[in-house]
Amino acid sequence: MGRKMNYGKDYKYIPATSIASGSGIEVLPDLYQFTIQIVNIHMVGYPNKEFVLIDAGMPMSADHIINAVDERFGKNSRPKAIILTHGHFDHVGALIELINRWNVPVYAHEKEIPYLTGEKSYPVPDATVEGGLVAKMSPIFPNEPIDLGKNIEVLPSDGTVPNLPEFKWIHTPGHSPGQVALFREKDRALIAADAFVTVKQEYLYKVLTQEHEISGPPRYLTTDWKAAKSSVEILAKLNPSVAVTGHGLPMAGEQLAESLNKLILHFDEIAKPEYGKYVN
Repeated sequence: MGRKMNYGKDYKYIPATSIASGSGIEVLPDLYQFTIQIVNIHMVGYPNKEFVLIDAGMPMSADHIINAVDERFGKNSRPKAIILTHGHFDHVGALIELINRWNVPVYAHEKEIPYLTGEKSYPVPDATVEGGLVAKMSPIFPNEPIDLGKNIEVLPSDGTVPNLPEFKWIHTPGHSPGQVALFREKDRALIAADAFVTVKQEYLYKVLTQEHEISGPPRYLTTDWKAAKSSVEILAKLNPSVAVTGHGLPMAGEQLAESLNKLILHFDEIAKPEYGKYVN
C-alpha cells in the first residue's frame, strides 16, 4: 500500500478572487474553461461524453470542480485522467481530494515530478519583483510541495497525451522546470498553461476585473526568464487559432496572433520585470 498523499504544511485557502470566479466558457465544443478564484482549469471532451481534466485549481476548491464537472458531463462523472501543466499551488490545489474521489491517473512532465512527490519545494515566491499587489501578496501562497506518492505518472516521452490522442504536449519551462502546454494540430487549439497568460497576474485590480491583455508568465513565481521567453517563441511558431491560459480569458484569431507577436518583440518590456531576485 502506498504512502498517504499530503499537501504541504503551508496549504491553506487563499483569499483572492476575480469577477470570473465560478463561471465557465465553452471555448470550443470540446474545450471548456472554468475559473476558480484567480486560476483556470480546463476540460477537454464533449458534454456528457468522456473527458480529461487539465489542472486542479486553488486550495480547497474540490467541491467547485466536482460541481462544474457534474454540470457539464453529467452527475457523478469523472475524467479519464488529470493532466497537470505544472505543480504550483494554484494548479494542484484540489488534487488529492479529486484523486480520492475519482481514482483516476494523473500525469505530469518528468521534471515536475520532484515537486509532486514531496522531494523538492519550488523557489520561494518573489514579493520584491516589479508588479502590483498580487506580487506583494505572494509570500502567503503555499510553497511546500504536494506529495502524491505513487499517484503521479510521467507523461509519455513521445509527446503524446494519455486519453487525448489528438493533442501533443510541449515542454515550456521558465515558469516552472517541467511546465507543459498542450496543442492540437487539426484546429490549432492551444492550452498554454502559464507560459503566457491573458491578464497581468501581478496586479490585483487587473486580476479582479480580468482585464484582457497578453502577458508573460506570472512574475512572482517565474525563475528562469530566458527559458520563459523561449517557451513563448515555441508556442507562437505553432500559429495557434485559439489559446486558453492558466489566468485570464481565452484569446483567438487575429487578436491572438498580433498579441503573441507583440509579446515576442517586446518580451522584456511586457513580461520580464525590471527588478526582482530571479530577474538575472
